[in-house]
Amino acid sequence: MIKAEHLIKTFGQTTAVNNISFEVNEGENLVLLGTSGCGKTTTLKMLNRLIEPDSGTITINGNNINAQLPEDLRRGIGYVLQNNGLFPHYTVEENISVVPNLLKWDKKRTRERVIELLKKLHLSDNYLTAYPNELSGGQQQRIGLARALVANPPVLLMDEPFGALDNVTRSKIHQEFKALDELKRKTIIMVTHDVQEAFELGDRIALMDKGKIVQMGTPSDLLFNPINGFVSNFLQDQRLQLEFRAIRLTDLWEHLPGGGKTTSKSSLPAETDVWTTLEGFKFHNGESMSVLHQQKNELKTITFGQLMAAFSEHKTQQPHE
Repeated sequence: MIKAEHLIKTFGQTTAVNNISFEVNEGENLVLLGTSGCGKTTTLKMLNRLIEPDSGTITINGNNINAQLPEDLRRGIGYVLQNNGLFPHYTVEENISVVPNLLKWDKKRTRERVIELLKKLHLSDNYLTAYPNELSGGQQQRIGLARALVANPPVLLMDEPFGALDNVTRSKIHQEFKALDELKRKTIIMVTHDVQEAFELGDRIALMDKGKIVQMGTPSDLLFNPINGFVSNFLQDQRLQLEFRAIRLTDLWEHLPGGGKTTSKSSLPAETDVWTTLEGFKFHNGESMSVLHQQKNELKTITFGQLMAAFSEHKTQQPHE
């Protein structure tokens, strides 16, 4: 869906992006991860021509983005900012309706779509006439996401979208983000400096440093097959928790005890990561949980201790850096 080739961008004597290339598949969520100044936001802004590269090419769905006017390009790409970017003098409905109005949608269609998104983002239509300063930080961020999604763009760019939120609100919105059906059909590129967020939300991660992509791969790739010392050191301080997020129950399946029926309405999907499963034990009534592996049509019932034993066994089989 997105292909960037040999992108270079300099600001004076500083090379912000230094000859990077990458591809993003349709329906994939790629996270650009790195410290401040590594070039991730500059890279993101080149994708919708908020910043023009000095050299290199970008194609979206096979079309060179320079073949379109910047304003036309941006109407087909959702864009979410860290501080939500809402217009303070616009109501919630007016903020979400900006792109549909530019696209000349009729009022009935626009309002129906706005209300649909509010419902999906767990906000009532009572907020339609509210102004941004009347909303909490989490509510403002949901409105910013609704505005980016309202015209149903195939591509969504997100620049530190949850960075201004407190940890409790951020955790809740992460869960909503992963569950939102609107996002399952999008190709997403997200910028963050939060390693935990990258591992929780990204299908693949591009770890950047000094304008270059140091390594690009799945969270497990970066954890268990780091390309160099920079990658392993970048993740080291949070390694255990990152392993919990990167490893899924499917990875542990052979180490989990057998037993259970082949169907269960209350079972946990085997695609669930270990971290979420551990969280589930905190709120689950009982000492065991059922896990369903749909591809194998197999159900296993596990305890906390069995989960941790399987995790440890899996770890011992991973290659050492």
